[in-house]
Amino acid sequence: MQPEVPLLPSSAPQPPAMQPPAMQALGGITEQTPSQHVKQPLAPAYIPDIKVQAEVATHIATDKTPEYYATKKTVFDTLIETIDMSQLAEMDNDTTRAEIADVVNEILIIQGGVMSIAEQEELLEDICNDVLGYGPLEPLLARDDIADIMVNGADKCYIEVNGKMQLTNIKFQDNEQLMNICQRIVSQVGRRVDESSPICDARLMDGSRVNVIAPPLAIDGPTLTIRKFKKDKLTLANLVGFGSISADGATILEIIGRSRCNVLISGGTGSGKTTLLNCMTQFVDHDERVITCEDTAELQLQQDHVVRLETRPPNLEGEGEVTMRDLIKNCLRMRPERIIVGEVRGPEAFDLLQAMNTGHDGSMGTLHANSPREAMSRMESMITMGYSLPSITIKEMIAGAIDIVIQASRMRDGSRRITHISEVIGMEGDVVVLQDLFTYSFEGEDANGNLIGRHASTGIVKPHFWDKARYYNEHEKLAEALTRSAAQEDNFA
Repeated sequence: MQPEVPLLPSSAPQPPAMQPPAMQALGGITEQTPSQHVKQPLAPAYIPDIKVQAEVATHIATDKTPEYYATKKTVFDTLIETIDMSQLAEMDNDTTRAEIADVVNEILIIQGGVMSIAEQEELLEDICNDVLGYGPLEPLLARDDIADIMVNGADKCYIEVNGKMQLTNIKFQDNEQLMNICQRIVSQVGRRVDESSPICDARLMDGSRVNVIAPPLAIDGPTLTIRKFKKDKLTLANLVGFGSISADGATILEIIGRSRCNVLISGGTGSGKTTLLNCMTQFVDHDERVITCEDTAELQLQQDHVVRLETRPPNLEGEGEVTMRDLIKNCLRMRPERIIVGEVRGPEAFDLLQAMNTGHDGSMGTLHANSPREAMSRMESMITMGYSLPSITIKEMIAGAIDIVIQASRMRDGSRRITHISEVIGMEGDVVVLQDLFTYSFEGEDANGNLIGRHASTGIVKPHFWDKARYYNEHEKLAEALTRSAAQEDNFA
C-alpha cells in the first residue's frame, strides 16, 4: 500500500477532509466564518488581485524572517482547518489557486496584521506551493535553464545552470518541512523514505530523477538531489548546436542507431549519458517493439510500441522487491525487438549481454566508466558480482555482444562532450579489442575559460560494423561521414 502523501509545512497538522468550520479569528477577534462579511480593521491586510497563472513564478525567493514564518504557519494552519481539501483535490490547479487566494485574503483581513504588498504576494505564492506542489522548490522546478537541484538541509540549496554550480537563497522553514516534501515526492511513485529506509531513488511526474538521503545518514538534515529533464526532448541536432558532437559525428551515431548495433554508453556522473541514450532512441523504427528497464523511469521514447518497466524496492517486511535482473529476464518472454536498460549497475549486465547475443539487435544501455576500455572492465566486474564464470568466458561474451561504445564526458568548464565513438572488433588472446572511429581532441581554452577542441574521424573508413550498415543501406552515408571528417582533420593538420 502506498504511503499517505503528507502536507508540506512542518508544523501543519494533517486533518481529514472536512467541511469548512467556523474559523477562530486571530488576535482575540470574535468568531466569524470567512465567507461572512467582516468589518475592515484600521490597518487592513492587503492581498493583491491575483491573476491565476498556469505556471509558477520563476523568481528566487528572498531571505525570510522568523516573523514571516510565524505568520505563514498561522495562516496555513487556519487555511487547513477552513478549507475542504477533498474538494480542492477535484479542482484544476488554476481554480484551486484562486480559491486559496480568496481564503488567505480573508484570513489576513481577520488577523489584521501589517505586511508589505511584496510580503503578501510572496506569502500567497508560498502557501499555494505548499498546498499544491513542493513548497520552496516550485520556482526552481519551473525554470527550464536549471539542470540539477541540490538541497543540503533546510538552509542550503544549490542549482546547476549551464554547467556551473550556484548557491541560491531558497530556504526551507526547517528540516521537518524539507523531509515532508521528500516524503511527498517519493510517495507519488509508491516509495518511502524514513529512518528505517533512509535512502531512496524516485522520480517526479515529468521524469526528473530524484535521490533522497535522510537522517541519521545525512547528518545535517535531509539531502535532496533532483536531476531535471528538459520538457522539450533533445535531438542529436541539439547536441551538435551545443558542441557536444560534430555534424559528421552525429551522422555516425544516427547510422549506428538505424543499423541496429548493440550500444553501450559510458560516462561519469552528470556527463549526459541518459540524454544521449534518449537521442539514440529516436532512430528506432516506430513499428519495433521496444522494452525499457530502469530503476527510475527517465527515458522519453517517442515510439508508439514501447513498454516501460521500473524496478521496485522491498516493502516494510523486506518482501516484494523486483530487481533489474528480474525485469531484463522477464523482457525475454515479452517478444522484444530491442531492450533498453537505463543504467547497468550489477549482475544484470550478464542478462543484457545474453539478450544482445540472442537476436535482440539494437539493444542499448548505459554504465559509469571513464573510458571505453574501462567500460569493458566494468562490465566484466559487474558480471562476476553474480556469476562465477572464467574471465575469458565473460570477455568473449562482451566481445560477441557489444558493437559500439560511446563515451560521454563532463568537461571542467561544465560542458558535455562525446569524446569517443569506439567499436568492439573481437578478441586478441584474452583482451577485448577496441578501435576508435571518432574522437574529441582538447586543444586549449578561450579568454572566458571555455574549453576548445574538435571532433574528428580516426581515418578508419570501413569499420567493423560495416556489414550491418550495408544490410540497412546505410553504408554509403557512413563512408561519406567518416571520409569527410578524416579529410577535415588532414586539412586542419
